[in-house]
Amino acid sequence: MPGKSTPSDSSGAAGLFGSDGSRGADGSPRSLALGVRQLGHRLSQAQDELGAELGLKPGWLEVIAALARAGERQRLSPSRLSREAMLSTAGMTNRLDRLEQAGLVRRLPDPDDRRGILVELTDAGRELAEAAGDAESRASRRLFDRLDASERAELARITGKLLEAPTAGEPAEQRASLFPARRVAPRRRRR
Repeated sequence: MPGKSTPSDSSGAAGLFGSDGSRGADGSPRSLALGVRQLGHRLSQAQDELGAELGLKPGWLEVIAALARAGERQRLSPSRLSREAMLSTAGMTNRLDRLEQAGLVRRLPDPDDRRGILVELTDAGRELAEAAGDAESRASRRLFDRLDASERAELARITGKLLEAPTAGEPAEQRASLFPARRVAPRRRRR
């Protein structure tokens, strides 16, 4: 029938599931994308629950974890930190304000750029990052222990491949479809 989706059809809501109703089972890009989004949502929920158990507000754990991964000095600029934690710069500023008020991070002058600042974990922030890392490792094991070693290796390979940026040799329309440009309206000046 025209306009009606069937389970094997790739249009409409039915196209998001396999013919047996399972997510991503039909292997279509649309159903795979839905499965990946749902998995990402589950991981975000688990991270927020872990943060709540540690007394953190939603989203704070991403910032603390990004600083903990920053190497020996555990210092990053706010813009680099926003990229690492996958947040907007405005969202990062808000989180840094709250984390600083909670005594978990501090802002320092950047010795290499007198106009810049760096963010680092405080001692309390480092202790919390260590506890969170241990708990997050246990949660990750619970999720990924369902896969055997070869499945985990294959997932890592496929994930890496999907996360690679498109190369300059790809056709412009293919690059554009992966990273669509957003038109942003100019800000109006206040009078």
